[in-house]
Amino acid sequence: MPRNMSFMLTTDQIRNQTKTVTRRMGWLFLKNGDILNAVEKCQGLKKGEKVKHLCKIRVTRMQRERLNYINQEECGREGFPEMTPDQFVEMFCKANKCEPTAIITRISFEYLEEEPTIWKTQA
Repeated sequence: MPRNMSFMLTTDQIRNQTKTVTRRMGWLFLKNGDILNAVEKCQGLKKGEKVKHLCKIRVTRMQRERLNYINQEECGREGFPEMTPDQFVEMFCKANKCEPTAIITRISFEYLEEEPTIWKTQA
């Protein structure tokens, strides 16, 4: 069963499939080809709330790099083409409580088509 990855801050970009890269603290265990469930959020759910599945994605590449190495093209891949690299770094640091020089995991991914649900009827 695929692991869940939260896209709480970029739910719209995942739904629109305009995001093809994500930067994360940790996630060192991932490998190329790993399949993940993109979900709205998976931590901090209130009583009765359930995980909201967005889609399935496949990791195509991962690498470690400094957060502040991001450029304008990468901001677009992150789903924020209107942001400057400095604005993206500031937003990321605020959300992840880190410094601009933090070493992060840059994860490239592709969207997988959802398999249709097969309804079985009894004869």
